[in-house]
Amino acid sequence: MSNNLPRLHNAMWPGLVGKGSPGAEPFISLDHMLGLTKRASVNGQKFDGVDLFLFDPHINIDLSEDDVKRIADKIANEGLAVGSLVAPVWPGTVGDSAMGGPEQRAKFVLAVKKACRIAEIFNKHGVRKYGVIRIDAAGGPAQWLENPVANTKKIASTFREAGIVAAAHGERLAAEGEICWGGMHSWKNMVDLLEQVDMPGTVGFQADQAHTYLYLMGYNAPEHALLKEGYTAAEFDAAYTKMTDALRPWTIDFHVAQNDGTVHGTGSHDKTGRHCLADDPNGKLDIVATAAYWLKGAADRGIHHICWDGCMFPNATLEDPKTWNTILATMLKVREACGWHS
Repeated sequence: MSNNLPRLHNAMWPGLVGKGSPGAEPFISLDHMLGLTKRASVNGQKFDGVDLFLFDPHINIDLSEDDVKRIADKIANEGLAVGSLVAPVWPGTVGDSAMGGPEQRAKFVLAVKKACRIAEIFNKHGVRKYGVIRIDAAGGPAQWLENPVANTKKIASTFREAGIVAAAHGERLAAEGEICWGGMHSWKNMVDLLEQVDMPGTVGFQADQAHTYLYLMGYNAPEHALLKEGYTAAEFDAAYTKMTDALRPWTIDFHVAQNDGTVHGTGSHDKTGRHCLADDPNGKLDIVATAAYWLKGAADRGIHHICWDGCMFPNATLEDPKTWNTILATMLKVREACGWHS
């Protein structure tokens, strides 16, 4: 019997992140991203749903309830579910730095509260039955390095306040492990932060295969590197085991992705682990094999879906149907190897 869990989702934010600013490629609308997702098909298998970015021009965080319901209807009518939501926690949005002053940190918590409101509307509608709200530190490593101990304490305090708000709405928060977020830019920093937050089951980790590969190599935190270029298969296994053993108990949201060992940024987005095509010949990861490290015990941690992240793919790549069919085929392999049956 083939596995039917976890559900397979596509991220909508590749149509937004790194796009729309001067000199960058234009945004791709939510409607078009939904269409690209719906049309993907592999041996009759389709994507089950989408993860959403609560950000203009896709979904304004202050949309009225009726407008959010209209979006829910649209997604449901495409035969798709809604999973995880990305809260706009950064400076320049409704949010601000989690390691800033009291006013900035209050804005961060407000962004989470607003995201919880939209999640509640989706939940009541019925289009959303699982997923988390994704957050990050909303500030970079350089800011964090000004005072690492104090800034980690600030981020932890902000995340804890946001976690209390999320729990009151029946939601969980997943902190995105990515080298461009201060205090979260290495696997060791990430573990230290989550331990200081100390809200297991409410505030956890969102693992992305592309971003966490850079954790191994110590980008932005060479003191925490677990591998050096030219590593052997045995060295990789030992390093990957150490990293995932530390972070897997916290992992409540998971992104399937590929990385070629480089960093990349477009538009206003800082350089971070490059997302590559699932069949990129330069990819460093056996996607299915490395997903298994993260998904061990996933059902027990409340994971009901996994999501493909193709953040900062060129628009021409996103427009190519082959891209989505290749991605879907890879995700089906991940589910068959690492999933379970309801």
